[in-house]
Amino acid sequence: MGKFYGIGVGPGDPELITIKAIKTLGNMDMVICPEAKKDKGSIAFSIAKEYLKENIELLYLTFPMTHDKEVLKEKWRENALIIKEQLNNGKNIGFITIGDPMVFSTYMYLLPHLKKEGIEIETIPGITSFCAVASKVNIPLSAGDETLGILPLMKDCNNLDKMLDDYDNLIIMKASHNSAKMADKLEEKGYRDKFVMVSRCGTDKEEIAYDIDRLKEEKVHYLSTLIVKKKGI
Repeated sequence: MGKFYGIGVGPGDPELITIKAIKTLGNMDMVICPEAKKDKGSIAFSIAKEYLKENIELLYLTFPMTHDKEVLKEKWRENALIIKEQLNNGKNIGFITIGDPMVFSTYMYLLPHLKKEGIEIETIPGITSFCAVASKVNIPLSAGDETLGILPLMKDCNNLDKMLDDYDNLIIMKASHNSAKMADKLEEKGYRDKFVMVSRCGTDKEEIAYDIDRLKEEKVHYLSTLIVKKKGI
């Protein structure tokens, strides 16, 4: 049986990928490219492709964007069995994911199913979007005794108030879920000029915004991350 690798390929810039990830990618027989919808394509693949062997096998697996836990569980199980079948053929397989495999990635939901099948697994960490964003704008995520929270924004934004109250600095991921309502809450708390948003960090389509009106627009890209600092940006 082959070995399964979860490989973080970083936030978007193909140069922001670890040496270990590059070496591992170069030794893969097959790479799995996760898609939210069939034939939609893989951002992770666009980052990693230059480090892959010419004859690499590509397997696109769909992981639907839904909140139905039973649908998701069945799909994860189905994909895990597909992976196991390929591993049984002796292939070393890499599952590529943007950012880090252990931070809000599809990969980590596969792990329990793969572990049940007794599959050998190695996870290669990657640079997270929020670390890349902080470096891009030269803003420390936390200093001294400042606290730092990481929030995946919900569509109703009900999880935002408490996090803004409880932490000195806040990372808001999945900002496209309801950016307009998020903007309203930032204004309510007096943080309209205490944030920065970076979209598609490290790509040729990167955007940086400090203007709260930008959050009120409908088309905030789903690869957008905010840093909020109570003491100011």
